[in-house]
Amino acid sequence: MKPIHTVALVGGTGKAGKYLLKQLLVQNFRVKLLHRKPETLNINNPHMEIVKGDARHYEAIYTLLTGCDAVLSCLSQPVGEPTIFSDATRNILKAMQVHQINRYVTTAGLNVDTPIDQKSAQTQFGTQWMYENFPTTTKDRQVEYQLLTDSNINWTMVRLPLINQTDDVSEITISLTDCPGNSISATNLAMFMIEQLTSEEFVKQAPFIADK
Repeated sequence: MKPIHTVALVGGTGKAGKYLLKQLLVQNFRVKLLHRKPETLNINNPHMEIVKGDARHYEAIYTLLTGCDAVLSCLSQPVGEPTIFSDATRNILKAMQVHQINRYVTTAGLNVDTPIDQKSAQTQFGTQWMYENFPTTTKDRQVEYQLLTDSNINWTMVRLPLINQTDDVSEITISLTDCPGNSISATNLAMFMIEQLTSEEFVKQAPFIADK
């Protein structure tokens, strides 16, 4: 894979995204961050540029990706708004094609299904719970996965259990077929996502990760 210097970041101020942003800057990446209300942010770093916009608007994503080498996303569902995941993904994939960007790493819950899954009873219960309590957004996550599998880019969808907002760093465990634990440190997640920018190990796959 080609060197990654500048990263487009979507969902970079949420409970997982803010840890990812922190690690990107610590590791000296240049970051273009999408945010709907940048005037509310108190972030000032010479290696970061804030692009005002909504991931559901193609023009904002096009501007965000201009000059970038890869795209990272920790996008979460805005409360009380229409589901966002498939619309944002369509925009990201379209803009990646235009800008000739080929690496995309994103996150999702353990409820996303893939053809090779062998989910345990616990993971199946969590999946069913999401479908019963958040049916629209859960179905849209599955649409997002299908959009990725139908694309020709090098994507990785990292499937997650509960995110612990902590700076703790520890060993993680990874599985392509079932969620291997109950939680993941937000910092462990961030470091894993950054590693995937230049790794081919999980290209076009959706690994589960969790703390050991």
